[in-house]
Amino acid sequence: MAWLISKYLITAAVVVIVSEAAKRSDRLGGLLAALPLVTVLALIWLYVERQPQVKIANHAWYTFWYVVPTLPMFLAFPMLLPRLGFWPTLLACVLITVVCFWLFALLVRRFGIELL
Repeated sequence: MAWLISKYLITAAVVVIVSEAAKRSDRLGGLLAALPLVTVLALIWLYVERQPQVKIANHAWYTFWYVVPTLPMFLAFPMLLPRLGFWPTLLACVLITVVCFWLFALLVRRFGIELL
């Protein structure tokens, strides 16, 4: 149980550090948020918990493919925010991401990559 609590605390601390850095510097916050910190932590947790190497490798593989369709959201958000406000922009970006993910999954399926 202590291990699980430690994992939660360390992972939550990463999110807090990124949000606090973003308050002070847009660039630093963006840089830290762009780093795959959650993925690195997940890979560490999988390794420390003695998961098979194939499972760890698959996690990295699928993370790559799932990141690609999220990228349009980061372009849409700054354009929509002044026009729509925060909550409608966030909702629109979630919808954009879902649509992009679905279209991307259909596209890569043609190359033998199953995301859905």
